[in-house]
Amino acid sequence: MGILDHAMSVFSHETCKNVYLYNNMIKTLSSSYRVKDAVFVYNEARGIGLRPDCYTVSFLLKGVSRLAIGGLSLGKGVHCQAISYGFDSDVRVGVELVRMYVSCGRVCDARKVFDEMLVRDLVTWNAMVSGYCKVGEVESARALFEVMPDRNVVSWTALIAGYAQANKPSEAVAVFSRMQISGVNPDEVTMVAALSACSQLGALELGEWIHGYVNKHSLHRSVSLNNALIDMYAKSGNIKKAVEVFESVKDRCVITWTTVIAGLALHGLGKEALDMFSRMEKAGVRPNDVTLIAVLSACSHNGLVESGRWCFNNLFPKYGIEPRIEHYGCMIDLLGRAGCLLEAQELLNHMPFEPNAAIWGSLLAASRIYGNVELGQLAVRHLVKLEPHNSGNLSLLSNIYASSGHWNESGLTRKVMRDSGVKKVSGSSCIEVNSRVHEFISGNGSHPQSERIFEVLCLLNRQMEVTNIYI
Repeated sequence: MGILDHAMSVFSHETCKNVYLYNNMIKTLSSSYRVKDAVFVYNEARGIGLRPDCYTVSFLLKGVSRLAIGGLSLGKGVHCQAISYGFDSDVRVGVELVRMYVSCGRVCDARKVFDEMLVRDLVTWNAMVSGYCKVGEVESARALFEVMPDRNVVSWTALIAGYAQANKPSEAVAVFSRMQISGVNPDEVTMVAALSACSQLGALELGEWIHGYVNKHSLHRSVSLNNALIDMYAKSGNIKKAVEVFESVKDRCVITWTTVIAGLALHGLGKEALDMFSRMEKAGVRPNDVTLIAVLSACSHNGLVESGRWCFNNLFPKYGIEPRIEHYGCMIDLLGRAGCLLEAQELLNHMPFEPNAAIWGSLLAASRIYGNVELGQLAVRHLVKLEPHNSGNLSLLSNIYASSGHWNESGLTRKVMRDSGVKKVSGSSCIEVNSRVHEFISGNGSHPQSERIFEVLCLLNRQMEVTNIYI
C-alpha cells in the first residue's frame, strides 16, 4: 500500500471530519492525478451535510484541469456548483475555472469567465494570457497583455513562450528585449523560452548573451535550460560549444542526449553522432522514438547506409519502438541520397502510412541527383496534390527534365507554373546585429533602413565592378 492509499485509509476511518480535513484530502488527491477519488471525497462531504468552501472548489477544479479535454463535462458540473454556492466571484475559483476551460480546449469559455469576474488579480490575468498562448492564439494573448494593469516575469515569459511555440521567433525575441528594457528580471523559464526562439532564428549572439546572463546571475541550470542551451548552440552554428555544454551537464536525460545527437547530425557529423548514441546506450539511457529519428538523420546526411539499415530494422526488435512516418522518411531519404532508388520505392510501397510531402520531396530530390525522370514525375504528381502552391516542386521537375535533355517537357512544366498562377517563393535571409535579428525578403523593401541598405549594396557592387576591371 502506498502512502496516499494509507492516507485514504486513515481518512476513511476518521469519525470527526470537517471541511478542512476534506479539503486537504481533495487537494492531495487532485495533485496526484487521482481526480475520481477527489470527486468521491467531495461528494461524500456534501452527502454528510458539509458545505464546501472556495478552497474545496478550487482544489477540485485544479484536479479536473489535469484531465484535459476528458474533464470538460466534470468541470462544467463543478462550475455550476460553484455558482450555486456563490463561489464563482472568488478570485481563486475564477483562476482555476479559467485554467480548467483552457486545459479542456475551451478558451472562449475561459475568456467568458475572465470577463465576468468582478475582481481579477495578476494571477488571473496571467492565467488568461497563458491560456491563449497554450491554444496558439498568440495575438489574442498579446492584445490582453498590452492592457494588463500590471505585469511580472510570468506575464512576459508566457508571451515569449507563446510566440516561440507559434513559430514566431522574431516576435518572441522582440518581447524578450522589451522585457529587459522594462526592468523585469528573467528567470530560468524565461531563458528556456528565449533560447527556443534563438534556436529557430539561429541568433547566436543573443543566445551567447543569455548563456552569460545565466552564469552571471547564477540562475538554476535546470535540465530544460541545459537542453535549450545545447539546442541553441547546435542550431546557431556552434556545434563545438553545444558539445562543450553537453559535457558539462551532470544530470542528462534522454532529451539531453537526443538534442546533442540531433545537433551533430545537423552539422553533418554522422560518425560523431553515432559515437554519442553508443555512449548513451552505455550510460544506460534508453532512447526514445525521437532519438532514433536523430540517429537515422545522422546516417542519412552522411551516407551511412548499413548503419541506417541496422537502426531501422532494430527499431522494434531491440528498442520496442513502433516505426513512425518520420522513421520511414529518414530511411527513404537515406536510400535516395545513396542512390538506392529502387529500395527506397519498395520501402515506400510497404509503408503502413500514406507518404507525406517530406517523403515525396526527398524522392524528388534524389531523382534529380540521379537523373531518374520517371521517379521525378511520380513524386511531383503526389506533391502537386499535397502542396499545390509550392513552386519548388514543379521547378525541380523542370530542372530534372532539362538535365536529362528533355527540353520540351522542361518548357511545358515552366508553362504550367505560369498558367496555374504558381509563384516562386521569395528567397529570404536573416542577419543578427547587436542581438537583434533582421530578416530580408527578396523584392521586399519593408525594412526601415532598406533605402540605406540598397545604397550601400549599390556602392559595393560598383566597387566590385571596378575591381574586376583591373584584375
